Amino acid sequence: MRRSAAALPLTLVAGAMFLACTDIPTGTDDILSFQLNTLPSPSVVVGDTLRDTTGVVAPLTVTAFNYDNEEVEGITARFRALDARVRVDSVTGVVIGDTVSTTASRILATFEGFTAFLNVPVTLRPDTIVPANDRDSLAYSLTDTTANLSNALGVRVLHGLTTQDSAVQFYRVAFEVVSPADTALARLVNDSRVRSTADTTGSDGVATRRLRIDVSRLTAALDSVIVRAHVRYRGQHVRGSPMRLVLKLKPK
Repeated sequence: MRRSAAALPLTLVAGAMFLACTDIPTGTDDILSFQLNTLPSPSVVVGDTLRDTTGVVAPLTVTAFNYDNEEVEGITARFRALDARVRVDSVTGVVIGDTVSTTASRILATFEGFTAFLNVPVTLRPDTIVPANDRDSLAYSLTDTTANLSNALGVRVLHGLTTQDSAVQFYRVAFEVVSPADTALARLVNDSRVRSTADTTGSDGVATRRLRIDVSRLTAALDSVIVRAHVRYRGQHVRGSPMRLVLKLKPK
């Protein structure tokens, strides 16, 4: 005996309608998600193009994924700046900074109905670094290893004279331990004690890193750790870079 649709269980009716009306994409080129990739550097310098950390011009890029979470190749996105502080080539994604602002500029990327946004700060041109606690000491403990973390050592990145409005914000500073040679004795970390060899300048132009000391590797009771801070613009060191930062070690 045939049963009418009205007599079928509701779940079967709903399932049949879903299968009849929904076409789930399964092709390798069918896009599920679309994103603007992370900036090649934290900011674009006013009057210049966006560059990577080596100083090479670096356009914005996008990534799309299919339903298997695989990257889809050959995406030709279009770009548009949403305010007048930056310009962006709609095809190549090359960004130019026009006006310095504490508010990051938004850039829109589109592709076949997909959209993505990214914030791009515009900062002053860096030309000088000065110390921001370049000399400090740590009274280390042989029993309480959690205490063997230094204060923040760092530099301040400036444009022109040493005034508050000359601070270069959103700029990358790289740090390296140059002495001692034992890389496990002193490790650069951020404020969360996670290993990190670079920082981005804040509103005051300062970038810092701390040192985590493994006292079990000390060969003398009194010692010191020497760090270099590097700031480059267009691949070249600015005035004062690299800067020498020193942490003296002594027992409690």
